[in-house]
Amino acid sequence: MNRFSNLLFTAALLGILASACQKKETPAQDTTIPTAPVRDVWTKEQANEWYKHWGWLRGSDFIPSTAINQLEMWQAETFDTATINRELGWAESIGLNSMRVYLHHLAWQVDSTGFKDRMNIYLGIADKHRISTLFVLFDDCWNPVYQAGKQPDPKPGVHNSGWVRDPGDQLHQDSSLYKTLERYTKDVLSHFASDRRIVLWDLYNEPGNSGYGNKSMPLLQKAFQWGRQVNPSQPLSAGVWSQELKDLNVYQLASSDVITYHNYAEPEEHKKWIDSLRTYGRPLICTEYMARTRGSRFDNIMPMLKEQNIGAYNWGLVSGKTNTIYAWDTPMPDGREPKVWFHDIFRKDGTPYSKDEVALIRKLAKGS
Repeated sequence: MNRFSNLLFTAALLGILASACQKKETPAQDTTIPTAPVRDVWTKEQANEWYKHWGWLRGSDFIPSTAINQLEMWQAETFDTATINRELGWAESIGLNSMRVYLHHLAWQVDSTGFKDRMNIYLGIADKHRISTLFVLFDDCWNPVYQAGKQPDPKPGVHNSGWVRDPGDQLHQDSSLYKTLERYTKDVLSHFASDRRIVLWDLYNEPGNSGYGNKSMPLLQKAFQWGRQVNPSQPLSAGVWSQELKDLNVYQLASSDVITYHNYAEPEEHKKWIDSLRTYGRPLICTEYMARTRGSRFDNIMPMLKEQNIGAYNWGLVSGKTNTIYAWDTPMPDGREPKVWFHDIFRKDGTPYSKDEVALIRKLAKGS
């Protein structure tokens, strides 16, 4: 999702993995759940039995093309069911069966009941298209400040110019926000705790990104604690993504029921991650990959993930307001289309960026 996500898998990370193996604004309702026991991490046997029921998961990190960020997707005024339905239909047409979707606590805080209703509507649309969902709760990527209401317009040619962190800098300035985040986490997880349309809860996207480092550890730990107190039927995870964040990696790998990870590297480096993460004996799900100009493509990564029975979620379904056809480090202020798209599969009219890629995805999906 960001320029750091393609860090190579080196001996340093191998050491981390080995170490981990050893060790209308209405106020949100007071949905605090009484303190409950914190369940243990699933056993390997539990995790692998759970994974058998899903088959090969393949999909995208999804936001409708009409939304610039998570708030524009989920706020009542801009919740665009027509676009969601149309674009998930395109996903279904090429054999994708799952989507990774970001939430944001502020949309819940403004209207907790409406927010959950919209989540349920989304799940209904996705299920109609035979698409399951992997929800993301927190995120350390891109813009640190956000507000409810109208969201900014995209900056021409700038990748994810309007994406917002959750909770971002606010948490480090006001620790009382933890109480809100606890209510949000427990309310959402408990409301959908038995929902079979949900694959898993990705509690925290790329913790430590944006220079936060270990400042993200307290929220990461609390997110797992809150999640285990609710104890939904779905597994809990937080994907590893950077070799440099040693303490966070150790905690994420030791705490996740199933192993999720991000990798935007070429096949040789990606395979090193797979080989090392396999030592955990748990299902693997790659929740971000595919950056064409960095050598991570459908033709050289997706077949490997299928062969290894690793869940495969590429970044981006339809080119839209997030501008993720542009690379992290290569803005194009004139807004012209790049010669090679960085992310995304479809244009806004439903035609594919690459007919060959779509044909490959269909072929890999067939019979899975």
